[in-house]
Amino acid sequence: MKILVIHQNFPGQYKHLVPALAARGHQVVALTPKVQKPVKWHTVTILPYEIKGQSTPGIQPWIADFETKLLRGASCYRAALDLKHKGFEPDMILAHHGWGESMFLKDVWPKARMGLYCELYHVTSETFVAFDPEFQKPSPELDPLRIRMKNLNNRLHEEIMDAGISPTRFQANTFPPEWRDRITVAHDGIDTDVVRPNPDATLEVTDGRILTRDDEVITFINRNLEPYRGYHIFMRALPEILKRRPNAHVTIIGGDEVSYGARAPDGKTWKQIFIDEVSDRVAPEDWKRVHYLGRVPYERFLAMMQVSRAHVYLTYPFVLSWSLLEAMSAECAILASDTEPVREALTEGETGWMVDFFDKERLVDRLCALLDDPEERARLGRNARAHVREHYDLRTRCLPQHVEWVESLMALEPRPPRD
Repeated sequence: MKILVIHQNFPGQYKHLVPALAARGHQVVALTPKVQKPVKWHTVTILPYEIKGQSTPGIQPWIADFETKLLRGASCYRAALDLKHKGFEPDMILAHHGWGESMFLKDVWPKARMGLYCELYHVTSETFVAFDPEFQKPSPELDPLRIRMKNLNNRLHEEIMDAGISPTRFQANTFPPEWRDRITVAHDGIDTDVVRPNPDATLEVTDGRILTRDDEVITFINRNLEPYRGYHIFMRALPEILKRRPNAHVTIIGGDEVSYGARAPDGKTWKQIFIDEVSDRVAPEDWKRVHYLGRVPYERFLAMMQVSRAHVYLTYPFVLSWSLLEAMSAECAILASDTEPVREALTEGETGWMVDFFDKERLVDRLCALLDDPEERARLGRNARAHVREHYDLRTRCLPQHVEWVESLMALEPRPPRD
């Protein structure tokens, strides 16, 4: 079977699936703007496409997001035409359509089955758009209109999607009913053989100090430090955490950019805004126990999880972070926000503890209680790892589900593009 894979940051979510498909004898070709020239990876041919065109200066903000996706879609379409002219006819197209790249590929190959990675449909309910009133837009009554426009890319893909796959029920259920009967829920998978507890783990932090399992280490992770992942809540709790835990070290992983939501105002970063907000309540000697590691190689991330005594995970009702499941797989004792995506993966009192997202005082109290109870931490950690191994293990569960889903697509009648 010939398979074309599309991802703006290839391999992305296809990191494990693509090599598995190639190993089963399928011919796999990938299109991505990430490479500058053709390369080979796990016998997979990776081809570049160039994003042509620029966003229109001063364009209406609601359409700016779609214009960016349209530019990617048109650029990927041109690369696909070139691939077709060279004789490549895929039986199947796998794509993360979130950046618009796959928008016109059924126009090139109408007989190919299209399987989409369905990460999120933007929902207009207050649970989503008004979850955190502090960061609500100046004109909240316009939010449903803005969000509806944000879903243009999703809606155009719904017409040509033969099947979809989504990592969690929460994410799948954000999509409208006409999508859901075509979406399979299967997580990307956690390699629990790699992400595992290590009593001998060490972590060098910013001042050259080496932290181990003997230290009281509190961990917090965002891809980028921002409100969607509760960075502001954690930082507002930080002065009291440091006061009540005089021997604790707080290690924080995350970049200065924005993954979700709005950018920080006035050219600042969310990281610095909330450091500044609490700085007068943290003594200089206590700041020395707070270690910002930035973005780190995976091995350093793993070491941080393995020395963690308590891991704090906060999120809006949004895409569930891999880092939560990885922390669970490393047998971390988890304190997480009681939000819908978290409740799907973690059970209060069994695999972790939960607190209301906005209740920073309760967060401090429960964190301190967890740090004071080594037997409870050990029990939660063991249960968390067992849960991940049973439901989210890459090799025994998730990867076989994804391979089966891909190969089942060939039984479907492909949907042609619509006028």
